[in-house]
Amino acid sequence: MSRDICVHTWPCSYYLELEKRWVPGKLSLTSLALKFVSDKTGDILINFPLSSVIEIKKEASHFIFSSLTILEKDHVKHWFSSLQPSRNVVFHIIEHFWRELLLSQPGAEASSSPMTKGKELTGLMASSQKRLEDAARVLHHQGEQLDSIASGLDKMESDLDVADRLLTELESPSWWPFSSKLWKMPAETKPSEGFSVSGSKALGKEGILIRIPAIISQRTESQVKPGRLTILVSGLEIHGSDSLLIHRFEKEDVDDIKVHTHYEVSIRQRFIGKPDIAFRLISAKMPEVIPILEVQFSKKIEFLEDALMLRSARTSSPAGKGYSVWHTASGLMDCSRHQEPLGGQEGRPLQLQTSEPLISEGDTRELRQILRKLKGLALDAEMELERQDEALDGITASVDRTTLTIDKQNRRMKKLT
Repeated sequence: MSRDICVHTWPCSYYLELEKRWVPGKLSLTSLALKFVSDKTGDILINFPLSSVIEIKKEASHFIFSSLTILEKDHVKHWFSSLQPSRNVVFHIIEHFWRELLLSQPGAEASSSPMTKGKELTGLMASSQKRLEDAARVLHHQGEQLDSIASGLDKMESDLDVADRLLTELESPSWWPFSSKLWKMPAETKPSEGFSVSGSKALGKEGILIRIPAIISQRTESQVKPGRLTILVSGLEIHGSDSLLIHRFEKEDVDDIKVHTHYEVSIRQRFIGKPDIAFRLISAKMPEVIPILEVQFSKKIEFLEDALMLRSARTSSPAGKGYSVWHTASGLMDCSRHQEPLGGQEGRPLQLQTSEPLISEGDTRELRQILRKLKGLALDAEMELERQDEALDGITASVDRTTLTIDKQNRRMKKLT
């Protein structure tokens, strides 16, 4: 569905070779094609797929100082000039989508052939499996964080036990015979300190959820550069094409994420008294990232008008509803195994429907395999959720005990002062 969505449109001029003149209009890019529409007549002067492009260059010639040229396989060369906001911006974005299409060429060729119901349903189920795998990965990292919290609380309780012994020593009279033993207790807690160091190292490990190439702009749209976006469990990272870190957003530092289209998002961190930190990213792989951002930043993500319309269209279709996918799968698989009889009225003999099966046996086997994987992922997620529920109960009890202990020891320290 999202393959023919307009990614971006730029005002520019196109050179008509036959008439030897420049025509003002707009150059539009989708994830699969480029087209130019004349401003004066509204006619589509060119419309060609990105897969037919063999070269994209920034050139200058005797009749135009600064231009962008695109060469097709049949050696037809297209000239574009007066590109807004700048030639570099248009070049980087078009080149990004062209390269991403070349890297996924086998999939693009497969999608260009007419799809059967079985292939379409298999694709939907594979997409559902990928999303469930992403959710399971996030759930797993959430469990690791809960385990780290529980370990930290255990360390805190151990330190509070040491503090309790020290307070008992201070409260005891000088002639108490066991005072020397009590003073030696803190030395025995050194292994616990070593544990806390290792625990902090474990907390520092980054869980990478997904990494995609992207075109990055900051503050102004006239300055863009290629790079990549990395989604982590603890936040977001933006790197340049040289793999140097441009900026890191901690999860709690992100104030809002706006989805402009299925291929364009902006991320912002607000400040008081100084400029906000904001980045705008365009990527052909952005449709794979947006569902993860919805899970990670559910309260901070905002879909703007264009993206909201596309989102509502997606959720209203069978591809956007998990319930419909599962029931469509089961229904089509049943239809492929059985032919439905037509019952006659008043004793008429039954006749078999002679229509062909909706999906082939090969697609049915593939769907069964995907469904088994989905079932296994769902069961693993259920077990992990039950384990995390138990861990949360343990954390709650530990926090209550720690709070009571701290209050008690505060009162004891006030009596000593």
